[in-house]
Amino acid sequence: MRAIRLYLPLTAALLLLPLLAGAHVLDVDLSKLSRTDIFFTYLQLGYTHILPLGIDHVLFVLSLYLLEPRLKPVLWQATAFTVAHSITLGLAMYGVVSPPASLIEPLIALSILFVAIENIVVERLNPWRIVVVFGFGLLHGLGFAGALTGLGLPPNMFAESLVAFNIGVELGQISVILLAWLLIGRWAAGKPWYKRRILVPASVLIALLAAYWTFERLS
Repeated sequence: MRAIRLYLPLTAALLLLPLLAGAHVLDVDLSKLSRTDIFFTYLQLGYTHILPLGIDHVLFVLSLYLLEPRLKPVLWQATAFTVAHSITLGLAMYGVVSPPASLIEPLIALSILFVAIENIVVERLNPWRIVVVFGFGLLHGLGFAGALTGLGLPPNMFAESLVAFNIGVELGQISVILLAWLLIGRWAAGKPWYKRRILVPASVLIALLAAYWTFERLS
């Protein structure tokens, strides 16, 4: 019964997340804003690209956290992820790379599926995972670029707005990690039943959703 009480809210959250998602909308006239206001506008856009709109990115970060539900290991992974997605987001926004969304979006779903399955089959966090996370971060950065390209960047604050968006994304990721720690890691980390009752069932749910996304985005 305890396990059922835990997984029902998680399952409901996964089912409701698509209902919260929507397209980014830049509903302000940037020409009427100060440079500071523009910076914070793109900061907010970066944050909302994760919470509540970035369902796939949220589940990727959550999958990273689940394997080792302590703050320090996941923050190292999040740092590698941030550095990587900042590189490809910048390259894409400056027009250096422009891979099609029809390729990037299924690969992002596959990255979530990979990490979720890894959570199930490995016994502990391996040092090489940070390299894998960095590689997936490069991929997710191209996904961020798709959203940001649709919004556009003000020519007079191109670099500053790009930095603000990246900071917002990072703050969104940190929020996900802290929420996961409060809900899971604070009381479950290190418990002998953690993998059986939390890690495996949660990772299975995420893997199933990621597999569905993969096939949906390929169709």
